[in-house]
This record gives sequence, C-alpha cells and structure tokens, in this order.
Amino acid sequence: MHGRMMVMVLGGLGLVASGNPETAGQPMSAARKIQGVTSSGRSVTPPSVARLPLTTVFKGEAKFQAIVAKAERENWRALPLGQRSIRVARELVGTRYVNYTLEVDDHIESPVVNLGAMDCWTYYENALALARMLHYQPGPYQPQDMLHMVELERYRNGICTGSYLSRMHQLEEVFSNNQQRGFASNITARLPGAQRLRRDIHEMTVAWKSYRYLRANPALIEPMGRIEARVSQLPVMHVPKAKVRAAEASLQDGDICAITTTDKDAYTSHVGMIMRINGRAVFSHATSDHDKGRRVIIDRPIADYLNGSPTHAGIIIYRPLDLPPSPMWQQAIAGGN
Repeated sequence: MHGRMMVMVLGGLGLVASGNPETAGQPMSAARKIQGVTSSGRSVTPPSVARLPLTTVFKGEAKFQAIVAKAERENWRALPLGQRSIRVARELVGTRYVNYTLEVDDHIESPVVNLGAMDCWTYYENALALARMLHYQPGPYQPQDMLHMVELERYRNGICTGSYLSRMHQLEEVFSNNQQRGFASNITARLPGAQRLRRDIHEMTVAWKSYRYLRANPALIEPMGRIEARVSQLPVMHVPKAKVRAAEASLQDGDICAITTTDKDAYTSHVGMIMRINGRAVFSHATSDHDKGRRVIIDRPIADYLNGSPTHAGIIIYRPLDLPPSPMWQQAIAGGN
C-alpha cells in the first residue's frame, strides 16, 4: 500500500458526520461552486481550495491528456462505470510501483495524483477518478478535475481540510464512508461464503516514524489512534479464499478487490481491481513484487492469486458508483458545446 502493509476493508461505520461543516468559508473559483445533487440526496462536495502548487500535487499531465483524448475518441463516457474504469486501468498497466507518492509536504495535506508512479491503492484510485470525471462533467478536462474526483473518494465526507487527519488512511474507512454517502456499495456480505472478520488496528500509531506527516507532527499520533480505534469497530465481512472461486461469478469489471490478511493486527494488506477475462475474475494491481517487475500488471484470476500466498486470507469487494452528473452539463448544452 503506502510503504508498510496497510489495513483496509468495508462495512457500515458511523464515521460520517451529518452535513459538511468543514466546507464553510472555503474559497473556490466561481466555476467550481457548482455541485451535483440527485433526488436521492447524494451530493458532490466542491473541490477544496488549492493549498500546494499544481506541479507538486499532479504528476503526469501528458499521460492524463493522452488518456482523456483516447476516452473522448472512443466514447468511454457511454460505458458503465466498471467498464470505463477498466479502460483507464489498462492504460496504466506498466506504470512503476512506488511507495509514499501521496506524501508531498510535511504539514499541508492535499489531494495528489501521480500517473508516473503509484502503489496498489493509488492505482485503483487513479483509474476510478479519471473514469468518474468523464461522466461527472463535460470537457475540456484539466488536472484539477481529476484531483477533485480523488478528493471525493479519499477524504472523509469528500473534503480535504488541509489536515493530514482529513485523509482516510485505512481502506476500511474509505469504503464505509463512500458507501454511506451513496457513492459505492459493499457487496461482500452478499457473496457466497462471506464471514465476519475482527481485527484491532493500530498500524499507523505504532509505526508512526514510517509516515512523513506523523514524524513532522507528533501531535497527530493521538488523534490518529482514535481514528484507528473506530476503524477497528467496523463490521467487516470477507470471503475466505477457499470460497472465492465460487464467488468469482458475482464479480464485475471495475470492482475494487481488497485482499484480507492472516495478520491479526490488520484487516487487509493489498488492493486491486477486477477485470472479467475469459469467464474469470482476474486481479489487476500495482505490485511491489520484484519477480513481477514492481509495476501495474494484469495478474491471475483472483482465486488463483490468493492461493499463491499463505498470508492471503480472502477478499472484500467494494463496488463504486458514478457520481451525480454536474450541472455543468446543462451549461455546456446551453453554450452549444
């Protein structure tokens, strides 16, 4: 994940605050005050104010523009989100694996994209963000549009406050928070063979010296511990690896697949995406394995992948949903674009 083996998974935890008080008073450009809202109440928070230079938080603009151009030529926007995400993911195959690409400052937190280097988490996050962007608003697209999509997925309630603690550092919370906001579904409990998993999470507070922001700001360690304690209480379900082959038929293109671990101090150790190939659910991921080239790859069917290591316990499946379309679509139509 981001250096050490991070914890992650899914469930229904009450970590989502009512409303978004942290957005009050945040400056933003007039073009970015718009947010999409559906009849079901799902809302897209506007992007946070830029706190770091774009050259610091966005790497790989040429790759971004190349993917966007291909997506427009081939009308990826018309595809369901899962298939759209996989189209983007395939464009990222071969990208080198690098840890800690989100750690770009000692104090100021900001959404970050690096299309030239990524770990397992940012691989799925980048593919999903770019795929969502195509549906959320019309082009022309700029890096800030993708950064907004990353912010919505990675930050608590979709809001980066500039604090390291506003970033969700465990996939367990990411999955739960996005599900509660109506932007994803945890389908794990519905899969055959699903079982409850219980863990006591304290990885970041124990290994705080591994994290640049925590080393520079030791006062964050105690509140981080309280967050980890809440994550530990998530009602986590997983499918044990002996049952995964039978569950493969229920998996779809673009499903996010977290690998649960036998480590009693963590829920999960890895994450990737599902691609349907020749009737199997194939695992695509950014791997740190030197034998696989330390890069983004399309690997084996997920059941076979799990059987390759005794520390793999099973899977959790998180299915993202598209965001409510931005009102910018109406503006584009009115403007004749």
